[in-house]
Amino acid sequence: MSDALQAAPTATGQGLPEAGWLARLQAQLRWRVGPETLRPAHQIEPLGDEPSGYRSTGTDPHFRLDGLLAAGWYMLELKMRLPRARAQAKLYLDCGSGESEALSAPLPLRWGRMAKRIVHVPAPARLRFDPLDEAGEFAIQHFALKRVSAAFAHGRIAAKLRDNDRRYADDATPAPTEPLQRWRHYQHVFERRDHAEANYAEWIEQCEKPALPSRAEQQAEQASWAWRPGFSILTPTYNTDPDHLRACLDSVIAQSYPHWELCVADDASTDPQVREILAEYAARDARVRLLLRPVNGHIVEATNSALAMAGHEFAVLLDHDDLLPSHALHMVARALQHRPSAQLVYSDEDKLSPAGERCNPYFKPDFAPDLLYAQNYVSHLGVYRRTLLERIGGFRKGYEGSQDYDLVLRCVAQIADPADVLHVPQVLYHWRMAEQSTAHGGHNAKPYATEAARRALQDHFDALGRGVRTSVIAPGLYRQHWPIPQAEPLVSLIVPTRDGHDILRNCIESILEKTSYRQFEILIVDNQSSCAQTLAYMEQLASEHPDRIRVLRYDRPFNYSAINNFAARHARGEVLGLINNDVEVISPGWLGEMVGHALRPEIGCVGAMLYYPDDTIQHAGVVIGMGGVAGHAFKTQPRGSRGYFDRLLVSHNVSAVTGAVLLLRRAVFEQLGGLDEAGLTVAFNDVDLCLKAQAAGLRNLWTPWAELYHHESKSRGDDFAPAKRARFEAECALMEARWATAILHDPCYSPHHVREESGFVLAAPAATSQAAALQPQEHPVPEPA
Repeated sequence: MSDALQAAPTATGQGLPEAGWLARLQAQLRWRVGPETLRPAHQIEPLGDEPSGYRSTGTDPHFRLDGLLAAGWYMLELKMRLPRARAQAKLYLDCGSGESEALSAPLPLRWGRMAKRIVHVPAPARLRFDPLDEAGEFAIQHFALKRVSAAFAHGRIAAKLRDNDRRYADDATPAPTEPLQRWRHYQHVFERRDHAEANYAEWIEQCEKPALPSRAEQQAEQASWAWRPGFSILTPTYNTDPDHLRACLDSVIAQSYPHWELCVADDASTDPQVREILAEYAARDARVRLLLRPVNGHIVEATNSALAMAGHEFAVLLDHDDLLPSHALHMVARALQHRPSAQLVYSDEDKLSPAGERCNPYFKPDFAPDLLYAQNYVSHLGVYRRTLLERIGGFRKGYEGSQDYDLVLRCVAQIADPADVLHVPQVLYHWRMAEQSTAHGGHNAKPYATEAARRALQDHFDALGRGVRTSVIAPGLYRQHWPIPQAEPLVSLIVPTRDGHDILRNCIESILEKTSYRQFEILIVDNQSSCAQTLAYMEQLASEHPDRIRVLRYDRPFNYSAINNFAARHARGEVLGLINNDVEVISPGWLGEMVGHALRPEIGCVGAMLYYPDDTIQHAGVVIGMGGVAGHAFKTQPRGSRGYFDRLLVSHNVSAVTGAVLLLRRAVFEQLGGLDEAGLTVAFNDVDLCLKAQAAGLRNLWTPWAELYHHESKSRGDDFAPAKRARFEAECALMEARWATAILHDPCYSPHHVREESGFVLAAPAATSQAAALQPQEHPVPEPA
């Protein structure tokens, strides 16, 4: 049979025909499907004025496809005009037992972009295609289902998993090889959806807009300020789309804050409309200053030309097709009233879809240097003190594509006080998604940007003399390899235990057998064990490993803080590790990775990636205030998930980490007074320790490159006996009194995200006070009350 075989229309029925099934099957089989086979079946009406246009009239629109699809591997290609920026299409297979989610192929879509995925058809199948799950007009610009070889399919699956699942990265733990498991992981890549995106339009209407002061209120507030900083907006242009250029210029002129100038440097545009539009706006408003460069010098030279025109205190970076909301400069000026010495100000941002819709918001943390070392999260809106830019020499040639990243790294190196880097937790920049913009598809749209960013990072660390090596994780994501001295410091791993022979053996043997960093000792702290098997095992360990393992007896009632403090006094190591007896090593490099960070003088506590035995996340950092006092971010998400803006792929700052696997320098532990054995005997002592480190001016850090299992029960609940419940409530009250500021605002977590367990989801309008989050606030490092 040929690929072009046309199948006759078939009656819709349950399963395959029974009589003469082979002949009928052969008559209907097809190996290629195109748009001509789509038949509107439910809640779909054709649009008369557009051949490929349709209207969905409900939430379950779908097409049926003529004929049967032969078993095998296929590539699904789909491009659509959507009613909004994003949607989720899905292909259902009916192999004779009806349609089900188990035999479906989801495919996330972006407006006007081609989406592709591999589809496996295990047996001849009827097809149903759901283009989206909402009412609205759409157009199918391209639809194809093409037969491919098994080798091609497996190659595409492997490439997708390498790009989207850490288990399949080149330097990760050996990836699963079982085909069904790999297929499930591949399916999961397409099943992920950003739930915050779906709620973003509602959030804008119900949270952002009501919280914003009116233009008159903004101007009245400005009149009350003794200092009104001036802003020079730097905008290089080159052959900009005329409509986008006008929209950009209009967004500047519409600013409610009047103390600005727009410094436009046109980089020898060949489109005469560009210079005509610029001249028009310069004639309309004297604050629009225009420089026409005679020779094209690309983005760095053009932006430096704009910087040379600047005369105000602060320089604002604005790309030639992006937009500022009308309150942007007002909010930056307001933030500066609270910190006049600020050198750098940045805000949250979102994207503009090709349809002009706001989408994909990035709600950022306060200044987090280690996240900055992993990705340019500062990005837009970026506001820099002009004298700082002049001191570092402006933008550097040779870093095109990542010139903003290079700039912020060189600026941060010159800022002595981290408090002079301000974060305004509001969306003050709309980044237009264009085909060649990094806003459209991350840094994949500009491959050369990745290498420029890596060199900028390497330059930054070389200038600091830290001996750090930078590598690329994925486009736009970077890893820093922190050095360990040639004379490797001893690490004392403290493992409290009571009985529990099997879990203790699993923990200790995994450390001994799998840990590549060998300069460690293990202090097993026996807290009144009575199990003969456990006692014998501990004695065996001490006998077989006299130079590496010691057993300490703590013959008092259980007090986690006191047990660890006791062991710390007996430790010989320069670095201490708090280790639960129910963890199991996965990645051999876990300890070396954590030691490299713990030795950094600016770092306090270091935490690891911990998984439940079913390969879902147990710990990837702690958010203060989540679930009350503190909770785990990304809890129960599948192993290999990327996290919010790829947070699970990179080392980054967090306010706290769990004590199940926690490393810090012994000197820091002693400086902080160890764990609170008087007030926090069981709960929150690790969080309290981390917050004390933060209050002392140290940064806490979580790394995904140290992976262990935590055999804690996922279903462990709050079934406390009355005495335990009373103790837990008292410890909660102590934390709420001691760390009230931190519980109200975790600087590593956006106030616009939910405080429920797992987190990093946009809060529903009624779930949190977004109005309060939009008000000017100072967020000092939390100090104990």
